[in-house]
Amino acid sequence: MFRTCLISLSAAIAAASPHLLTSAEAQTVAQPATIIPRYAEVADLVLDSPVLLDAQIRSAARIKGAEAANVTAGRVRYYIEADVLALIRAPGAMPTRVGYVVDVPVDARGKAPKLNKRRVLLFARPVTGQAAMVQLTTLDSQHDWSPDLDALVRRVVQEVVAPDAPPAISGLGNAFHVPGTLPGEGETQIFVQTATGAPISLSILRRPGEQRRWAVALGEVVDDAAAPPPRDTLLWYRLACGLPRALPRASTESEEPANAAIAREDYAFVLQQLGACRR
Repeated sequence: MFRTCLISLSAAIAAASPHLLTSAEAQTVAQPATIIPRYAEVADLVLDSPVLLDAQIRSAARIKGAEAANVTAGRVRYYIEADVLALIRAPGAMPTRVGYVVDVPVDARGKAPKLNKRRVLLFARPVTGQAAMVQLTTLDSQHDWSPDLDALVRRVVQEVVAPDAPPAISGLGNAFHVPGTLPGEGETQIFVQTATGAPISLSILRRPGEQRRWAVALGEVVDDAAAPPPRDTLLWYRLACGLPRALPRASTESEEPANAAIAREDYAFVLQQLGACRR
């Protein structure tokens, strides 16, 4: 199988790795010292990759000549064959061995890392017409395997495929603030638009002498059980990474100026509480 793939390597590269053919999107392999990516980075990879594999590299053949003419300086290109140890996610059956193309950085001495027998996690997509080939999806689609990273990836996958998984955010709808009977008292409600049309809303409660409180609700009705999402969960990721950085003017165009200003302050408070989406 390996010899056959090398004979038709040019065709395999073109089919399996169109993104590899642009140097700006060249693939990389993780360094031997395993660094666990942040939750948002893993969620990005999981959501963009229909194929997730725990695999061990069986062979790595250096690609030279015309097929490697556009490799970024400081990297070398390999055709990899890897044995699939575990199928974490896939749209269908996968072979026990897969091939793919990867550009790996050289070290300070200009030498490429040793890839044979390395255990890796692959974030990929199938290649049409080539069942034994996969295409890595992003710059960071091959990571050295570790128990912690494996556990995180599997947790994110479970959240993504859950029936009640929160959808991607597409924008913000109406927002309004209702003052209370006491000075400084009131509640702001902000409606979030989603890719599926499923309702999400944010509510921010102000009470005199108390810290502002906020909650998120997945449904038409905001109940007393609503609360902020725990950090490093899919709902937190959807909000922290998907919400606009400011409340659009159109969201409060029907509000009194004073109430609109409070709604904008409360929305900024929610963003601050969520924290930055670090990738």
